[in-house]
Amino acid sequence: MLCTPPQPIHPSRRPRPRPLCPPPRCSSDAQPSPPPPSTAAAGGIRRLVLPPEGRAKLDPRPDRDFYAFPRLVTHVDDGFIATLTDLYRERLRAGWDVLDLMSSWVSHLPPEVQFRRVVGHGLNAQELSKNPRLDYFFVKDLNKEQQLEFESGSFDAVLCTVSVQYLQSPEKVFAEIFRVLKPGGVCIVSFSNRMFYEKAISAWREGTAYSRVQLVTQYFQCVEGFTQPEVIRKLPSSAGGSSSSPLDAVMRLFGMSSSDPFYAVISYRNFKPM
Repeated sequence: MLCTPPQPIHPSRRPRPRPLCPPPRCSSDAQPSPPPPSTAAAGGIRRLVLPPEGRAKLDPRPDRDFYAFPRLVTHVDDGFIATLTDLYRERLRAGWDVLDLMSSWVSHLPPEVQFRRVVGHGLNAQELSKNPRLDYFFVKDLNKEQQLEFESGSFDAVLCTVSVQYLQSPEKVFAEIFRVLKPGGVCIVSFSNRMFYEKAISAWREGTAYSRVQLVTQYFQCVEGFTQPEVIRKLPSSAGGSSSSPLDAVMRLFGMSSSDPFYAVISYRNFKPM
């Protein structure tokens, strides 16, 4: 039996593919499309916050050399320390595992709260060895190597006090913070207006109080999975308030203050516990 060969379909008679959905109608008040969701995996870096020039320091020497000699002093005033300790008292819980990054001879933790362990990190072993709250510590230059030698999900809290301004690769450090935090774990980054000027990065040195808060906020936001950062400020009394001394009035006149402003940026891994 002979079969008739199939006949070619004329191009004008080919079926057209059907759209999956109707084409959108034009409208003068149409809203712009929302940006596509991030494709970065949890803990991945979504974008770089700093340009190369923003990471530069005036003193190019290795940080280990700069911190070779111990500095057994506090770098902020008593008011700042009291505010920070109260914040820790509010946000941290007894029995937690705590990592104190870029620490020194004091951690400002509430003395009455007993944690399961407190691990310290810094650049000077002599300073860290004198910190009574540390169960143990390690020395590491986070501007040379950002990986933390801990298993994922090791800590309930990661703290960083008056030191974030020295990080030249903050995106990688904050990604590591996310990794070592337990789900629901908290990271508290606190700072003031003081710094070792020659060792702070350019983006921090040349910034304002507002831009520095935004910078730390972006450090959290650049890592997929951190909750929306919460900002806490406690500033010195305004010039309209009562002056405790003529010196206070003179310092405020020149935009200065006799007490340190307090800033903290707080974020959680994945979710904020109730």
